[in-house]
Amino acid sequence: MGQGALVLVVGPSGAGKDTLIAAARDALADDERFVFVRRVVTRDAVAELEDHETIDREGFEAARGRGEFALDWEAHGFSYALPGSVEEALADGRIVVANVSRRVVPEALGKYARARIVLVTADAAVRARRLAGRGRESAEEVVARLSREGAPVRADVAPAVIDNSGTLEAGIGAFVKAMKAIASE
Repeated sequence: MGQGALVLVVGPSGAGKDTLIAAARDALADDERFVFVRRVVTRDAVAELEDHETIDREGFEAARGRGEFALDWEAHGFSYALPGSVEEALADGRIVVANVSRRVVPEALGKYARARIVLVTADAAVRARRLAGRGRESAEEVVARLSREGAPVRADVAPAVIDNSGTLEAGIGAFVKAMKAIASE
């Protein structure tokens, strides 16, 4: 197998990143080129909405100190990381897909020669409906989250852009197509 690639899936809250990643994991389950990595996060996961391993702050800091993470970052008052297994999968030539924050993109691009970015977007009204449906935030917190669109990923990098405002099937199809295109590079 050739050199692996790290696919950094980014986008605003409510764009549907976790949903598209989960659907792609299912659609590509028989394709051994792909690995879908679970983040490590210092907050509980809502099982039907997101997929990550929960760890307390003390455990996170200890794991970081032992060098167990490939990448780590802070966002929204929580600590996030990709496990060290990312390194092995990349060395094996696999395509590693991970939901990350835009904050870690510059570090990832500097660390991994074949880092690719997929930006998942959705209309503000669609995102507001999805965020409200999560039930994790008050109406005021949803408005505040929507107002934080975030800076561009990086001016010199053109991400693959997936507009996930339409049907779930269209979003999944576009996302899987982007994964296959990256694997074919």
